[in-house]
Amino acid sequence: MEPLALYIHWPFCAAKCPYCDFNSHVRETVDHAAFAAALRTELAREAARTGRRKLASIFFGGGTPSLMRPDTAAALIEDAARLFDPLPDLEITLEANPTSVEREKLRDFRAAGVNRASLGVQALDPSALEFLGRKHDTPEAIRALEFAREIFPRLSFDLIYARPGQQEATWRAELRRALALAADHLSLYQLTIEPGTQFATLHGRGAFALPDGEEAARLYLATAEEAARFGLLRYEISNYAKPGAESRHNLAYWRYGDYIGIGAGAHQRITLDDGTLLAARRHRAPEEWLARVQRDGHAITEEEALSPQDRAREALLMGLRLAEGVDPARIALRSGLSFEDSVDTRMLDTLAGEGLLAWRHGRLAATPDGLLRLDALLPLLLR
Repeated sequence: MEPLALYIHWPFCAAKCPYCDFNSHVRETVDHAAFAAALRTELAREAARTGRRKLASIFFGGGTPSLMRPDTAAALIEDAARLFDPLPDLEITLEANPTSVEREKLRDFRAAGVNRASLGVQALDPSALEFLGRKHDTPEAIRALEFAREIFPRLSFDLIYARPGQQEATWRAELRRALALAADHLSLYQLTIEPGTQFATLHGRGAFALPDGEEAARLYLATAEEAARFGLLRYEISNYAKPGAESRHNLAYWRYGDYIGIGAGAHQRITLDDGTLLAARRHRAPEEWLARVQRDGHAITEEEALSPQDRAREALLMGLRLAEGVDPARIALRSGLSFEDSVDTRMLDTLAGEGLLAWRHGRLAATPDGLLRLDALLPLLLR
């Protein structure tokens, strides 16, 4: 069995950002002890089901996991190290916001065992931060990046682009400023209108407009150029890193490896001893998730064995996001289907002829033009 990745979801935030459709919730009070105990219960149950496998990464996501108590993170890390066989270079990531309150806790999370921080900076432009509903300002973001740089051996940060009225020249300047502060890993997100969000309502009323497709593409291409100035290469459609600084946890998803997901709304993909690949998800509502774990020992609401076709489809969907592309042998290994039975080979040849896909060292990858159109290509390619 390949090493596992472990995702731990903390569903609470100090405020709900207007663009966010993640499983995050605002509560005046949180029973930290109860939620910590429930997370440990789910982790122990999954370990009992999978057996003592090697563990490559732990990722605390959310929500805002830096709002949890550092001793909760420490207990979960200790449990994981006891229940699995952690690799010597186990990657342990914590997502955090750059507010002063959370910044002061970063040293405690480092002492708990976290060795990689991912800061939700989102912007360094003051007006953009206000528009995005962020609770930090530009000086706070800069201080957080500098502080985290001192504490953690590995550091990533997020930025959102294609904001209303955003110009390429100012975006390049913003990127340079951020990368000069923390130039290991950058996760880039295009601002999109997600159903059910505050932005969906405002956008529907005409309160603001987003850049068109060509403008957004120019901003995206400019990002790769500026990141390269600091030695960061695009290794996934939305992620840039110095060689060796790639997110090992997220690579497990994109390379279609096994991962456990615990906490409200978490998903997972686990291979059983007989080769069955089980996909599962947990209840999204935090309070209901907690009640189910306390009652049943878990809060899984859906679990199914994925068909060979589903596995091949998922492996292609994830793998073509990577600059390295997908290995046909990997698709066959994970799905039980030959590569030729997984894709429309005639369409593949057509897309390759149009310069959107290419074979490189025996792997199928999207070209730079193909990455810009990946959402449209995949339905054509898959059988």
